[in-house]
Amino acid sequence: MRISANFDGGNIDIIKMDQVDDIQLAIRSDEGGEFYQWFNFRFEGQVGHRYDLKIINAGQSSYPKGWENYQAVASYDRQTWFRIPTSYQDGVLHLQVDLDCDAVQIAYFAPYSYERHLDLLSEVQLHPDVSLEHLGLTLDGRDMTLVKVGDDDPDKANIWITARQHPGETMAEWLVEGLLNRLLDQDCPVAKSLKDKANFYIVPNMNPDGSVRGHLRTNAKGVNLNREWANPSLALSPEVFYVVNKMKQVGVDLFYDVHGDEGLPYVFLAGCEGIPAWDARLAELQQQFSSALLLASPDFQTEFGYDKDAPGQANLTIGSNWVAQTFACLSNTLEMPFKDNDNLADPFVGWSPERSVHLGEASLIAMLAVVDKLR
Repeated sequence: MRISANFDGGNIDIIKMDQVDDIQLAIRSDEGGEFYQWFNFRFEGQVGHRYDLKIINAGQSSYPKGWENYQAVASYDRQTWFRIPTSYQDGVLHLQVDLDCDAVQIAYFAPYSYERHLDLLSEVQLHPDVSLEHLGLTLDGRDMTLVKVGDDDPDKANIWITARQHPGETMAEWLVEGLLNRLLDQDCPVAKSLKDKANFYIVPNMNPDGSVRGHLRTNAKGVNLNREWANPSLALSPEVFYVVNKMKQVGVDLFYDVHGDEGLPYVFLAGCEGIPAWDARLAELQQQFSSALLLASPDFQTEFGYDKDAPGQANLTIGSNWVAQTFACLSNTLEMPFKDNDNLADPFVGWSPERSVHLGEASLIAMLAVVDKLR
């Protein structure tokens, strides 16, 4: 037997591995020690054997309720991901592995590697409507890259899309990949119409350092970027600092911040009803965007989600709230599940990269429904 997490996005510690039926593991915390939930490792064993892998510190993780009805993902080829039998008992997460090949990769959700991120940037830059802008460097010296789709026409609406402020929420970058590929599809009438009406500013990965380090929620300094928007700094949160400055330069008419939720088995939006600037215009845009997304994707729903903030009580350090308040624009946080989507359950794959991609494509339809009313 052998276990390794010494790769991009890897995370696991070996506590005990003396016997086949007593393999004890632990998730490493993010920098700063406040958060942990993401795991991602490679397990090698004997084909045909069944192994019980125990993550013994699951009960003290950031979101213990996230383990309820949760199934880990696995892949033999790192392309196709499926769910494996998983149970949570007395603070221990049990992963049952029946090896069909010598090695399998096991993760909290299907990883989106930094190499794939770089591949995505390289691929989309070949499109004539795309330009890449270097915003600055992260604390670990990685590039913060903005994907610009459009011609910078000031008469067009400016649509901003960000993903992976929380690096372990890899479904967010899968969604952006699907959205970008559809937006750049020359034969897609939705994409053509949107590009006639809007410029797109897309940050596929807001937290590349945390992504490579195998963090759940924070950057290289242990900072939760989605609590930095009111006062970002180069010392602690350069990722947000660069994006905020660029937003102030070009303006924002629609903001779509893409995330994953550990506990709720649904796709939902978290709006900005609690900001001081909330008014009838923003409420109407919110309703129209949500209704359009309901029609565009059966995976989306509005019954389950977060409680709405009381009027004037929104936390303005959160990205979507800060942007909505600063630019008086339609702004949403989109949440996807780490588990399955209970509205359209799939026991074999659960919520998946493929479904995230399709939701990204559907998101463009919702944007088209409101683009003429954003200004």
